[in-house]
Amino acid sequence: MIKLRLKRFGKKREASFRLVATNSTSRRDGRPLEELGFYNPRTKEARLDTEAIRARLSQGAQPTDTVRSLLEKGGLITKTVRPAEIVGKQKQAQAREAAAAEARKAEAEAKAKAAAEAEAAAAAEAQAAAAAPEAEEASAEA
Repeated sequence: MIKLRLKRFGKKREASFRLVATNSTSRRDGRPLEELGFYNPRTKEARLDTEAIRARLSQGAQPTDTVRSLLEKGGLITKTVRPAEIVGKQKQAQAREAAAAEARKAEAEAKAKAAAEAEAAAAAEAQAAAAAPEAEEASAEA
């Protein structure tokens, strides 16, 4: 199977990449079947040989994910949503819903606790108010 992938070249820590068509079992920096373009990630510059890329794609060459995004930005292929993205977005949505439900539950518990504390404080106040007149009567009799 032919793959469209990036081949690294350049200095250490200053990498640039060539877009190449190569056999899927060959090494990353091995000899390619054909060089199809260039990509510099530091300057975001990309030069693509559109005719050669279209020819390779029509022959059944499969681009890697990074090359696919470059080709989508270059307008050579239409942007498609891959199944992995759909599943990932569904999992993220479920996680957000679970977190929101947990937050609502914690908020409800906090409100219930605050209401119980307020009720207990009111009951203690009422008991203290009821005990105060009795204490005044006892001190008046003495």
